[in-house]
Amino acid sequence: MALREHFEQTGNLLFKVRSYMPILLLVIFLLALNDYEYLNHSYILDQIWKVFCLIISFAGLGFRILTIGFTPRGTSGRNVKGQIADELNTTGLYSVIRHPLYFGNFFICLGISMFFHIWWICVIYILIFWLYYERIMFAEEEFLRKKFGTEFFEWTQQTHAFWPVLKNYRENELEFSLKKVLKQEYSGFFSIIVTFALLEVLGNFYLHGKFELNLMWIFILTVGFIIYLTIAILRKTTKLLSFTGR
Repeated sequence: MALREHFEQTGNLLFKVRSYMPILLLVIFLLALNDYEYLNHSYILDQIWKVFCLIISFAGLGFRILTIGFTPRGTSGRNVKGQIADELNTTGLYSVIRHPLYFGNFFICLGISMFFHIWWICVIYILIFWLYYERIMFAEEEFLRKKFGTEFFEWTQQTHAFWPVLKNYRENELEFSLKKVLKQEYSGFFSIIVTFALLEVLGNFYLHGKFELNLMWIFILTVGFIIYLTIAILRKTTKLLSFTGR
């Protein structure tokens, strides 16, 4: 098998299991606990750092939201069965970067990898992300190349794959859909909070020998759960989040 076909095949496989990448990172975190201690031996400074990491992850989520909220139906989904693209997105954030969702994912997981402020975890994460998503992006672009041909080629000539060029920005053709964002990203929002809370529990167990969360993390986890549960109930029992054409 030629390398091009091999890269496409492995990229499509990784595309289907891309949601499990955070689990791999959690395994690395467990191995790194032996090097964990409070930042500069200060509990307060350590908590400030962790909130900063949470903000970085939410910034990545925000980038995803600004991408998904403007996309048409049949694109930029969370499907795991295979590549789908009813049309080629070239406006909004897709006019400054070809893979804005993965750019957002990078910062979501970067914030998580920074949680224990151990430098080699971040290095390992960046290498894993690079190897993992490079194949996925290659497979996606092969799919788009075959389907959209010249239109795809012209877009790639103007837009970098993974480095935003803001001067190329073009207005979105569609209005922002909050309903689409809520339906598609509410689980990711809560997953970020749960992951941070879990890491905090693991860190406390390693340092103090008991599972515990302080009031700040209990508050964050509680608010996150209420938001998640509210959206889940509205999605399953009402039509408030229903929309057509998007």
